[in-house]
Amino acid sequence: MAKSTHPTKPCADGFCFLAGLFFGLFCFWSLTLYHYKPHFGFIPLSAKASGYGAEAPILHSDPPHETFYDDPELSYFIEKPVNNWDQKRRVWLDLHPSFAAGSRDRVLLVTGSQPSVCKNPIGDHLLLRFFKNKVDYCRLHGHDIFYNDAYLHPKMDSYWAKLPIIRAAMLAHPEAEWIWWMDSDAVFTDMEFKVPLGRYKDHNLVVHGWPNMVYEDKNKSWTGLNAGVLLIRNCQWSMDLIDVWASMGPLSPDFERWGQILTSVFKDKLFPVSDDQSSLIYLLFTNKEKWGDNTYLEGEYNLEGYWLALVGKYDILTESYIKMERNEGVLRRRHAEKVNEWYDTEREKYLKRRERRPFVTHFTGCQPCSGEHNPQYSADLCWNEMKRALNYADNQVLKNYGFVHPELSSSDVSAVRS
Repeated sequence: MAKSTHPTKPCADGFCFLAGLFFGLFCFWSLTLYHYKPHFGFIPLSAKASGYGAEAPILHSDPPHETFYDDPELSYFIEKPVNNWDQKRRVWLDLHPSFAAGSRDRVLLVTGSQPSVCKNPIGDHLLLRFFKNKVDYCRLHGHDIFYNDAYLHPKMDSYWAKLPIIRAAMLAHPEAEWIWWMDSDAVFTDMEFKVPLGRYKDHNLVVHGWPNMVYEDKNKSWTGLNAGVLLIRNCQWSMDLIDVWASMGPLSPDFERWGQILTSVFKDKLFPVSDDQSSLIYLLFTNKEKWGDNTYLEGEYNLEGYWLALVGKYDILTESYIKMERNEGVLRRRHAEKVNEWYDTEREKYLKRRERRPFVTHFTGCQPCSGEHNPQYSADLCWNEMKRALNYADNQVLKNYGFVHPELSSSDVSAVRS
């Protein structure tokens, strides 16, 4: 018999056996850890952190090429029209490719309040909490936010103040496709809901409204839509709409005449003053081809919901959501706030069988800053329901931090029970 050219040492076979056994145990241990939940301190090699490594807009560079910002004729004042805005914005985005990526879904939320101190003793506190609510929503969904507390035109105050602000925001933020205006007294009460922007790909303006109350003569009403919350595309069409819309406001020498016209058209309009909401409806139905056909009247969810119709549902909806989370383990699992949208998407699968939270609760008529509320309801009703709405929304944020307001009427918190 020929001798082996590589003689085996006495312990070699045993070593191989032990090595194989150790390797098998290691694989089993690794798989066990991988499937064990939660993964305390263990990150599988195949797991990829959502969003990590994604290209972000470059904030520290501005190419030297000329853009519309270099035009000495550029004016942020609402009196001077902006022409060729689509082309100007396109050139800017081409020069800033890191902003061009994803620009079709980029949203800037714009809101604000008056520059003076509130007359209502608790008005400034309420406005602060309303603002916090909007900041929370924007943080959760990756939106930028601009809060303005100055009148950008001395004549455009009250409900007309938003037009100069929206127009200036378009010029200041060419990277944003949508400007989302929200009145100061509007509250996000479903912090998880995402506006379905894809639904509005063929429209430039989105408001909550009812077509029959806007376009049908027999049903026409000045409340056919609500202009307190709106999405408007950053484009030339919107610039033109704002110009025409503002021409019916306090800047116009025909301001008083417009008030008389609108009062004669809308039989349910009780005050003879031209307001932003009646003016918008008037534009939509008098030139439907240009303005109405490019406006989406949203009615499938509460883009803007009247508070008296919604506040009574909060407690029932809270119990419904708690029950849903108890029954579905993935929804009950604790998680980091940064991955909240993944859980929001999972929750949508189960909400198809349930009533969902109202997206926005608008306290129209309550006037939290001036305190001059609609006399049909009391001041206490307004302030108490505002507090409940804000705590209801805050619960959806605080739960990721381990706390909750057990009573919506109180700002006291307690730890979330597992």
